[in-house]
Amino acid sequence: MKTKIFLIAMIAFFGFSNGTFAQEGKWDRKHPRRDQVNDRLANQNKRIKDEVKEGDMSKAQAVRLHKKDHQIRMEERRMARRNDGHLTKEEQEKINKQENNVSKKIGK
Repeated sequence: MKTKIFLIAMIAFFGFSNGTFAQEGKWDRKHPRRDQVNDRLANQNKRIKDEVKEGDMSKAQAVRLHKKDHQIRMEERRMARRNDGHLTKEEQEKINKQENNVSKKIGK
């Protein structure tokens, strides 16, 4: 009896897991709008690191900007999750405005 319950639980667990992985597989990480947003976030990350290395930004400032960029990345992922891995033009514009605000703080 315990073995049957265990087997049923395992089948249910792996069934749900496989469904989750299948959904993640349909995400289009290289969709042009997502790619642009993520390339920009990567560029800002490099700029922040360069500013710290050059002594133009404190580590505390860098941590704050990295945290903001991380929040933007999480929002981008939430938006894409709603659209089968894509961003709408409006969502891309919203994310870009947020990235502009962080970008202005780099190099000050």
